[in-house]
Amino acid sequence: MKYCQYCGKQIDENACFCSNCGANLNPGNSCPQNQPFVDEARDAADNKVISILSYIGILFLVPLLAAPNSRFARFHANQGLVLFIASVICGICFYIPIIGWIAGTIGSAASIILAVIGIINAAKGEMKELPIIGKYQILK
Repeated sequence: MKYCQYCGKQIDENACFCSNCGANLNPGNSCPQNQPFVDEARDAADNKVISILSYIGILFLVPLLAAPNSRFARFHANQGLVLFIASVICGICFYIPIIGWIAGTIGSAASIILAVIGIINAAKGEMKELPIIGKYQILK
């Protein structure tokens, strides 16, 4: 097995694209018919703005509706969805006296920090996972 030079995940020996980050592993070379060429740099440039919206609450739906075939937008929509779920859980914690208030406050602060990290990554055109919660993939 080999590893992706962009994200470090283990990939198949014959893969043209990383299954984790979507990076083109053979730039300039043609890929088999079942692995179509996708220009990741252009995809990221075309979908930066809508990907940034993924990290603002329920707006994670915008990239799914506006660019359903974009790997970049789908990646950030997934990250935004996971962050949204974590934020809702933190909000529910506020209904538990004392311990919930503390956990909810810490979780809400962490959610804001993670949202800023996600927005920065999307603005840079990068497909980096968020710390702690980024490894969860809900959208395929």
